[in-house]
Amino acid sequence: MKLKALLIFALCAPAAFAQTIVSTDAENKKVILEEFTGIYCVFCPQGHEIAQTIQDNNPGDVFLINIHVGSYSVPSGNDPDFRTPWGTAIANQSQLVGYPAGTVNRHFFPGSAQNGAQGTAMSRGAWTARSNETLGLASYVNMATEANIDVSTREMTILVEAYYTGTSPEPSNFLNVALIQNNTLGPQTSGNAGNEYNHMHRLVDMVTGQWGEEITETSTGDFISRTYTYQIPPDFNGIPAELGDLEVVVFMTETTQEVISGNGAYPTFSGLVHQNDVFVRSIEDISEQCYGELGPVVNIQNTGSDTLTSVDLSYTINDLTYNYTWTGELLSLQSESVELPSEPFNFSGTNTVTVTAGADENNSNNTQTTTFADAQEYSGDLTLTITTDGWGSEVTWDVRDYNGTMVTSGGPYGNNSTFTETISLPAESCYTFNIYDSYGDGLLSGGVSLVDDQGTIIFESSGDYGSGASKTFGYQVITLGATDHQSIGAIIYPNPALNVLNISGAENASVVIYDVLGRAILSQDQLQNSTPIDVSTLVTGTYFVRMTLNGQTQTEKLLITK
Repeated sequence: MKLKALLIFALCAPAAFAQTIVSTDAENKKVILEEFTGIYCVFCPQGHEIAQTIQDNNPGDVFLINIHVGSYSVPSGNDPDFRTPWGTAIANQSQLVGYPAGTVNRHFFPGSAQNGAQGTAMSRGAWTARSNETLGLASYVNMATEANIDVSTREMTILVEAYYTGTSPEPSNFLNVALIQNNTLGPQTSGNAGNEYNHMHRLVDMVTGQWGEEITETSTGDFISRTYTYQIPPDFNGIPAELGDLEVVVFMTETTQEVISGNGAYPTFSGLVHQNDVFVRSIEDISEQCYGELGPVVNIQNTGSDTLTSVDLSYTINDLTYNYTWTGELLSLQSESVELPSEPFNFSGTNTVTVTAGADENNSNNTQTTTFADAQEYSGDLTLTITTDGWGSEVTWDVRDYNGTMVTSGGPYGNNSTFTETISLPAESCYTFNIYDSYGDGLLSGGVSLVDDQGTIIFESSGDYGSGASKTFGYQVITLGATDHQSIGAIIYPNPALNVLNISGAENASVVIYDVLGRAILSQDQLQNSTPIDVSTLVTGTYFVRMTLNGQTQTEKLLITK
């Protein structure tokens, strides 16, 4: 009996337990906003934006869990699968009717429920008011959490503490630990990002299972402390588990339904070998190119313990090398995709890109290399054939030039039919063909082909292209090449020019003016500085003036306006 009495005292007396991170002062509820979403949900990006605004306006008091569930989340073709084993049961108990739907602390709010009866799911227009309402209510339990990841073993240790400032109306509560991953790029219908939509707050696992761990000490003064060890897998449904993008959200429920309060934390990291270490992880795949200018996208990660604020990067495209300094802030294990400045290159059939970070404590991970091909050439008119499924109205396409200007387009189409169109392009140049599906699931049956007048296949797909696909084709368009780095001291003016072009500082140089296809339009040997060049016959557009003198070549871009 004495032992039991001491135990009761320990549970009831705040000074008697080894509380480390949770507050013992009475607090208001914190909001756990669970959003039911999917990659093919047209209005889900609006829901994401609303939820993010609620969190931004209430830092430290609102925690978001995006649950990919239902038909809008079922992947098509090669699209990623963001679903979890836990989402369906959580969604079902909410009694949601449409997407996006969300629950605020899994509470039933009369007048806001989607089904109008007793479900906890609400449409996005109600989330803000109901979150604000919840934040103003007292909570009888406080929660806190912290986590650490040992990067050498990929083991996460999660500490969760709860302190009861009041007594729960239920004899048992349930402690839930949700694992979240941020910054996952993937497809999203609408959202204006195509396959590069940034998915945030994505539920990847429930560490404590479907409905959490049962807690039976739920009276005033009770203190709960739990430590969980979680082995982080390499991936979730084939999507890499990024250690630097993980987040922990914890919450306590009265039953499986009502959330009392919660909290969240970003893990700290241990097991890092170096203080200053930049990992050049990858270079984004580069499609075929026919325009001689390229800005590679490289992903860098901070694998050191110090915060990164700048990284010197050098990148070589075939025989040309450029330099760029990235600035920003990357904490340990955080990564960022850096779009390097677009620079000219010389075509070589199989082209090579190498990116290298400046020297640090570990130079073994500072370099990545990739290759890309010259674009396929074409002949004459193109024939586009599209065989639609039962949703032909979702299919559209266009062809754009190297500036991104739309040259021609087509669609939408009827259902379960074959459509053939002839595409005549203005001139031999560099183009990109784009096929779109507004729903994001491609063609469930049928297909698409684009061939030239010799039967050469430019693009072909059975329809498994999700929200869209692209193919660059055409003839090489030159830009300022290797000679851009040489100078003979020449200056061209006026630029833009109308009828006359003057060149100073290039006496006795040979001059050739090229169009964007690399065709020589005008030339002059033994240039005299006092003699202007007649460009009145040139039409409006972009040209290149290449001047060669004593083995040195200088190239300048020239604009002609009429």
